Amino acid sequence: WFVATSDFDAEKKRLDIEVDFKSGSRFACPDCKAADCPVHDTTKKTWQHLDFFQHQAFLHARTPRISCTTCGVKQVDVPWARKGSGFSLLFEAFAMTLATHLPIAVAAERFLKITDKRLWRIVFHYVRAAVARMDLAAVTRVCIDETAAKRGQDYVTLVVDIDERRVLIALGSGEQAR
Repeated sequence: WFVATSDFDAEKKRLDIEVDFKSGSRFACPDCKAADCPVHDTTKKTWQHLDFFQHQAFLHARTPRISCTTCGVKQVDVPWARKGSGFSLLFEAFAMTLATHLPIAVAAERFLKITDKRLWRIVFHYVRAAVARMDLAAVTRVCIDETAAKRGQDYVTLVVDIDERRVLIALGSGEQAR
């Protein structure tokens, strides 16, 4: 991968960076990890990146689909972004840092210039991944509590490890445990 071009537009407060790969490049299969698969075709994709000072920055790339003898035609994952996110990994890391210190709406609109719904998708992805890695084998006692979050039918349910004093599960009324 290499930076092919960049376009800076001060009036639009935007920086666009084109990333490409060399003709004839071969990639590993994202499923079976077979090395040296030829490129079948490419798809143009865009990811929002960290701002360049007060200018929004976007990465654009021809992303290859490879021909794997075992798995068929598969989309290659790029090293700078999570599959399907639309954001660079650096953007998501910054977003998660902001989400731990600010209300989601403030972090999204004022600092990241995205909707709060898009920020919630990032947060939910990483929270689900962290919960999936939790080892709950040593948990022997839990406390379950439910409280109203707002007037009406909105509730929050908490499952807490009493001995370690940590929240294991926090669910809103519209969510399901996984």
